[in-house]
Amino acid sequence: MDTNEYLGLFLEESRENLQVLNEGLLSLEQDPENEMALNEIFRAAHTLKGMAATMGFEQITELTHKMENVLGKLRDKELEFSRFISDLLFKCVDALENMVEGISTGNQNEFVIDDLVASLKNLEEGQGQAVEETSQYTVKDELNEYENNLILKGQEQNYHTYKVVVEVSPQCVMKAVRAFMVFKNLEELGEIIKSVPAVQDLEDEKFDREFTLYLLTKENENKIRNAVDKISEISLKQLAEVKIQKEANLPKEKKKTVNQVDSWDKTKIKTMQTVRVDITKLDNLMNLVGELVINKTRLEQIMKTGQVTSLGETVEQIERITSDLQNVVMKVRMVPIEQVFNRFPRMVRDFSKELEKEVELVLEGQETELDRTVIDEISDPLVHLIRNSLDHGLEKPEERLAQSKSRVGTLKLIARQEGNSVLIIVEDDGQGINIEKVKTKAVENGMVTIKELEQMSEKEILDFIFAPGFSTAQQVTDISGRGVGLDVVRAKINSLNGNVFLESQPGIGTKFTIKLPLTLAIIQALLVKVEEEVYAIPLANIDETTLIEEDVIKNVQGQEVMVLRGKVLPLIRLSKVLEVPCTGKCGEELYVVVVRKGEEQIGLVVDELIGQQEIVISSLGKLFSNLPGIAGAAILGDGKVSLILDIGTLF
Repeated sequence: MDTNEYLGLFLEESRENLQVLNEGLLSLEQDPENEMALNEIFRAAHTLKGMAATMGFEQITELTHKMENVLGKLRDKELEFSRFISDLLFKCVDALENMVEGISTGNQNEFVIDDLVASLKNLEEGQGQAVEETSQYTVKDELNEYENNLILKGQEQNYHTYKVVVEVSPQCVMKAVRAFMVFKNLEELGEIIKSVPAVQDLEDEKFDREFTLYLLTKENENKIRNAVDKISEISLKQLAEVKIQKEANLPKEKKKTVNQVDSWDKTKIKTMQTVRVDITKLDNLMNLVGELVINKTRLEQIMKTGQVTSLGETVEQIERITSDLQNVVMKVRMVPIEQVFNRFPRMVRDFSKELEKEVELVLEGQETELDRTVIDEISDPLVHLIRNSLDHGLEKPEERLAQSKSRVGTLKLIARQEGNSVLIIVEDDGQGINIEKVKTKAVENGMVTIKELEQMSEKEILDFIFAPGFSTAQQVTDISGRGVGLDVVRAKINSLNGNVFLESQPGIGTKFTIKLPLTLAIIQALLVKVEEEVYAIPLANIDETTLIEEDVIKNVQGQEVMVLRGKVLPLIRLSKVLEVPCTGKCGEELYVVVVRKGEEQIGLVVDELIGQQEIVISSLGKLFSNLPGIAGAAILGDGKVSLILDIGTLF
């Protein structure tokens, strides 16, 4: 069987079954007598085992088979569900998720699952409680031929290679910074020849708490230990010397495991983005296409017979069908936000357990639909906000009781549609943000003066925590960690033409509200003219437009500004920013488009307002994907191309 053909389907269905396993185990933890949840888990494990066996993934097959045996005993009441069994099964699910993602990316890590298999076997044989609860799968990081040669040559010159496994504290909110400090300290002792995960993933915080480095050095183990130990919130989990024999470079037979994907065409194992569609939507789509074909035939008939009187009616029909077709296609792209929300109950369960906090996660509006492209992008910002609430917003049970609160904290994740936008709310009933400490830090960081603070509203002051670098590791406890990384959250939301707003009350809680467009494919835009060029500004970013005289513009410390209803508005001339060639035209009147990013406003100076239009966003391709100030392009009704402005980058 050609497994390449079915790999995409295997990956998609495996992820769905793993989600069922996660949700089912969470349900069982709440109610160990929930037979429906147990049956769902059993079916998911059985299905995953069958698919893996068909595809030839022996490790997944072996692990799910052992899980199935334990789940069978739970169903038959031969085993009693316990926290130990729950933790073990969750570890199995984690291992399966890593193996499935390993297949997806084609990475060559071999997953050693012996500990998990042994623990499951002991449970099956009635010895489960004697097994240590800390059993975990491990990953054997294979070195490629180039890295093997480096180590061999190093050995010949009396260099040592050490495998350094480092773990970041659960309380750490700046993992990337800690990873950088580990790199910096170890690079003073030698050369890091490999990082797992890759350096880019470490910088982007795309790792849980553990990472592995291979260090080529002439120093001894003690110096390496000291280099790591001097970094706070970091612990050295493993330090072992790596020895490579020359024979290690020779090809040899290996047991077929997850990394059998190496023999496959890696261009074929990239999973295509897919959307599951309700059949009624497809039927509607087909009917509209049928109507288009009929009207196309009518147009051809009109051309042949010259029946001009029928032309207007046919054009109206095509206009109606095109509009309906657009709406249906947009609905086809829409997927429920439940796909994102479903990941969080497990994350909240694990993280609150590590932090010794009791948390109730409330999910509302999972059926709310968003464009698939938006869904794919919002997961990371939501993860950051949720971790922030768990780590720094919600208090421990004893602290809550001392404040006459329920010992169990509440974390709400709510989604709802409002017009052409979707609101996503992350709200906790924790300690909130201390506004006085935010003021102090803002002044200390030189972001504002005490006199300026007196003129600012509480909302404007809270907005400081979205500024890059507002908080450092030393400052985290001063403002409950609320500034760390929130600039990244806002930047991501702004890149989706959305906004994020913050409300907080000390002792009562904090609420983040994210506002996003329903779709990124088709938007309403204002077309403007700059010299002879036409640009599109998304309406979602526009507050208002105004016509001004040239002499209204003032220059303050090198920045052009104007006063709009008593407020100073910074101005940006698009002709300068976009380097549009000047045609020599100069008028006394100018148009200003007032745009917003979060709580900030600026005025874009343009030559002419053309009007509002619905446009279809097209990518500029890889070559022009990073043009500053440009988000994409659109083909207008007259066939000309208009560049779409990326408002967030102009601030």
